[in-house]
Amino acid sequence: MRIFRHVAGLPDFVRESSVAIGNFDGVHLGHQAVIDEAAAHAQKHGSAMSVITFDPHPRRYFRPEEPPFQLTPLRSKVRRFKAIGVEQLLVVHFDTETSQLTHQQFVDTFIFGGFKAQHVTVGYDFVFGAGRGGDVDYLRARAEQDGFGLSAIEPVKDASETIYSSTNIRNCLTDGNPLGAARLLGRPWEVEGRVIKGDQRGRQIGFPTANIALDDYVEPALGVYAVWAGIEEAGVTTWHMGCANIGRRPTFDKNDVNCEVYIFDFTDDIYDKLLRVALVEYIRPEKKFDGIAQLREQIALDSHDARALLESIGPDDFRRAPE
Repeated sequence: MRIFRHVAGLPDFVRESSVAIGNFDGVHLGHQAVIDEAAAHAQKHGSAMSVITFDPHPRRYFRPEEPPFQLTPLRSKVRRFKAIGVEQLLVVHFDTETSQLTHQQFVDTFIFGGFKAQHVTVGYDFVFGAGRGGDVDYLRARAEQDGFGLSAIEPVKDASETIYSSTNIRNCLTDGNPLGAARLLGRPWEVEGRVIKGDQRGRQIGFPTANIALDDYVEPALGVYAVWAGIEEAGVTTWHMGCANIGRRPTFDKNDVNCEVYIFDFTDDIYDKLLRVALVEYIRPEKKFDGIAQLREQIALDSHDARALLESIGPDDFRRAPE
C-alpha cells in the first residue's frame, strides 16, 4: 500500500482512481462496505482504488477538550486498510487550513483536482467542508457537473438490525461488551503502544505485566479482560493469550488509567517493543483489594477464567487472534 501525505503532485498512476472518502475510525464492517464498493468499481473499470482519510480526526481538532474517543489511531487504521486491500491512501492532515476549506474547495482540491476521481464512494451521512456545508446531495450535483460517478452507501446492519457504526462500537466498549464491539468491527478491538516501565509490582507478586498507555483511545469499561497480546517485531506480530487490567489500580492508590497485561507462559523482556492488546471478553470490574495476598489470589482466578474463555470462543464469534 502506498501512503501519500499531500494531494499536490500525486503520481499519474493514482489519477482517475475510484476513491473512498471518510474518517473511517475503527475501519468497521460499515466502513468496509464503503471501501468494498470503491474497490468493486475500480476492478470493473480497471482503475486504481484509493482512500482519503483525515488525521487527526476532525472531532479532535474542533473539540480538543472532549475525553479521548478514538477507536483506531492512525497506525492502527493504516494496518486495517492494508489488511483489507487498500492500494493507495491519502492521509489529509486536518489543521486550520483544512478546516477552512469550503465544500466547493474540498471537491476541487481532493476529488476533481487531486485525484481527478473517476468514481467517489462515501457513507450516506458524509459531510465535509467548513461549517459542514457539503453533503451527499452536493456531491451528487458535482458528480453530474464534473463527470465523476458517485455511490452513497446506506447504513449497513447486522442480523439484529444494529448499525455498524463507530458510535455503537464505542457504546459496546464503555458498556463492557468487547464481544459486541468485535461483531461490529469484524475483529476484536485492540489498543497498541510501546511497552513502558511500570512499578514492577506484578513481577514481585509472581504475575509480571507489560504496561501501555491508553493515550487517545476511547476508555473502555474499567476492569479485567481476557485478551490476545500481540508482540510486534520486524513487522511480524506474534500472538499470546493473556489477561489485562484496564484501570487506575486502586489497590496501589493510582489515578491514571493504563493497560497492564499479564501474558501467559511468557517471560521475555519486551520493554519498548510495540504491544497490541485485543480485548476478547470482560471478566469483572476493577476493585480495590485489602492487600497483596488477596490481589495475588484474584489475579490467579482471573487468569484461569481468561484462559478458559480464550480456549472456548470459536471462529463463529470472531477470529480468535487478529492479523
